Amino acid sequence: MINGSKICGISDLDTLNFIINHPYPPQFIGFICNYKKSSRYVNIEKLNELLTLDKKKSYFVAVLVKPDGDILEKIKHLPFDYYQIYDCTPDEIKKIKQKYNKKIITALTIKDLKDVEKYKLYRNISDIYLFDSKGYEKSESFDHSLLKNVQFDKEVMIAGNIQFDDNLENVAEIADIIDISGGLETSGLKDKSKIEIFLNNVNKIKNET
Repeated sequence: MINGSKICGISDLDTLNFIINHPYPPQFIGFICNYKKSSRYVNIEKLNELLTLDKKKSYFVAVLVKPDGDILEKIKHLPFDYYQIYDCTPDEIKKIKQKYNKKIITALTIKDLKDVEKYKLYRNISDIYLFDSKGYEKSESFDHSLLKNVQFDKEVMIAGNIQFDDNLENVAEIADIIDISGGLETSGLKDKSKIEIFLNNVNKIKNET
């Protein structure tokens, strides 16, 4: 059952202000903190500027791909509620969680059911499981139905080339949270009209279910 959304790849104050103050704001707002291959990457100076805004009803998420000690030290003063971590072992994430006292979204990139089953390795350290494609900075999809018959013990967030106007009922059985980034963009930039449609759709399906 869908009960929230995450808008990822925010990199400008205007868009951030728009979504924070939307009547149906996303539950989570993600910032790409160390993955420089992404067009949505935000350097530390920009993060310091963006995260001065009052997050109101949303949670701020630091999106980190195999983070090293340098980036973790640089962002530790920022008001992130969650660290979304790719490409780390359970032990590595456990150390990060303990040192920085953050909730963890464990990001698993999926090609087949074997990749899905890896969530079991992270049971004791994850607060949320995120199932994403292997595209990273590219908007690629994976077969969401791979999650359908798995009994998860935590909230499930799904990403992977989700579009602003997708029929969310198709994933309502397998996802608690919809994670979207590129699907809200036009020519590589976040598009407020697409964000408006998406957030209204999420609110509608939340009320239906």
